[in-house]
Amino acid sequence: MVVGSQQVLAGNITAAVEWWRDAGVDCAFADEATAWITPAEPEPAPGQDRPAPVAKFAAPPPPPPPRPKIGGDPAVWPKDLDAFRQWWLEEPSLDGGQLARRIAPCGGPGAPLMVLVEQPEQEDGDQLLSGKQGKLLAAMLAAMGIDRKCVYHGSVLVRHTPLPDIPALAEAGLGEVTRHHVHLAAPQRLIVFGANILPLLGNDPAQSAQSLRSFNHEGRTIPLLAVHGLDAMVRPTAKAAFWRKWLEWGQSEEIGKQSA
Repeated sequence: MVVGSQQVLAGNITAAVEWWRDAGVDCAFADEATAWITPAEPEPAPGQDRPAPVAKFAAPPPPPPPRPKIGGDPAVWPKDLDAFRQWWLEEPSLDGGQLARRIAPCGGPGAPLMVLVEQPEQEDGDQLLSGKQGKLLAAMLAAMGIDRKCVYHGSVLVRHTPLPDIPALAEAGLGEVTRHHVHLAAPQRLIVFGANILPLLGNDPAQSAQSLRSFNHEGRTIPLLAVHGLDAMVRPTAKAAFWRKWLEWGQSEEIGKQSA
């Protein structure tokens, strides 16, 4: 008789479990939450209020170290072009410590014309602008009646650098180095190939290239013409725009005479 009652009870329990399982309940639940990870806080003493929870925040990551100033201390920068060319090839901070594949500017001080580009060409060898863009520039100068040997060639970067972050480099001091370079070259006129260069020369980015007509630095004023980069001059529209600006800038015959 007892065995029969136990069998009935076991059957009832099994039936109840199967009923709850069919209803979607397969775990046991309790009204009180269990702190599985964080230990339970001690209960306050009688008459005391439970302290307010303290918010826990992760400590912010440390700020990145400041980028070394390009060129270092301006007080020790070269004071003439010959020293500047050597410094251009050897100063580590000009290119994040890299010295390979640097191309020095070429030309003498006081040239009738200085051309300033963003960076050397990938095809450049020992001389700046000796690749395809340099050949295009030489053809343009010849059409303008200017001897290339009398033109100072300079760049903003020391080597060919794909997709350079010019604004970040400007914040690190590249603009000061560029202005010092032009000041030492002291050309009679300056053509800037590439709008990215203009902020480095002190032009407000909100201003158009047409509004910048001269380079002013340390009491020296140099007439300036800002045009598209040489890579864009393969387009007929860019060439036409350049010639219009050049004729408006004018007096190409005078520069040609000075170059002879």
